[in-house]
Formats: sequence, structure tokens, C-alpha cells
Amino acid sequence: MTLEPLFRAGPVIQIHAVAAMAAFVLGAVQLASPKGTLAHRTLGWIWVTLMALVAAGSLLIHTIREFGSFSVIHLISLLVLILLPRAVLAARRGDVDAHRRAMIGLYVGALVIAGVFTLYPGRIMHAVVFGG
Repeated sequence: MTLEPLFRAGPVIQIHAVAAMAAFVLGAVQLASPKGTLAHRTLGWIWVTLMALVAAGSLLIHTIREFGSFSVIHLISLLVLILLPRAVLAARRGDVDAHRRAMIGLYVGALVIAGVFTLYPGRIMHAVVFGG
């Protein structure tokens, strides 16, 4: 494992990767911790901010081009930016089930599954984790 490929990447990719890793760890903490507490709400706002940064930042990354200069990941990022406020609003309305489903879905879909795809050969995170 080496961080050198990430250090060589541009600042948008660096910020995107660091925010994604922080959101992954914080999300795991959130999923395992008691719900409804001040700590949960505070860490939740930090997680939402990190996820918005990850999704918005990915819209500026065009290393994979499937549709012009865009890819499927850009559609996922737009979906995240739509679902994040809906998940927060669900919690504010007291719809805990909708909030839970949305947040778990965002965590699994946008961080775990999308994260696995960053480990494909030729990608920066593959070089970080497996060497280059």
C-alpha cells in the first residue's frame, strides 16, 4: 500500500478521496452507534456534508468517459445530491424508517459499492491499495 498515486493526483481527486474515506469511516460509526442522540445528529450533519462534497467533487472528475465526458458515476453522484436532502427531511419529519433506509442505501450504494469499483486495475485507488 502506498499513498504516492493519491499524492500525484490533482487536488479535486485528493479532496474527493479523503472525503470519501472519512465518510466511509464516519458512516460505519453512525450505523453502529445509538440513534437520535445529539452525537448522532452532529456526526450525521458532518457525514451529510462529506457525502455532498464527495458527490459534488466527483462531478468535476472526468477520467472515465462513457457518455461524452461523463460516466455512470456522475448519475450516481446526482442521485446522491438528490437523496441526501430527502433523507435529512425524512428525519426532520420524524419518518425514521425512511431516513434509515435512505442513509443505509446511500452508505452502501455510494460508498461501499462505488468504493469497490475504485479498486479496479488502472484506477488510482487500486494503485494506492495494491501498489502501482
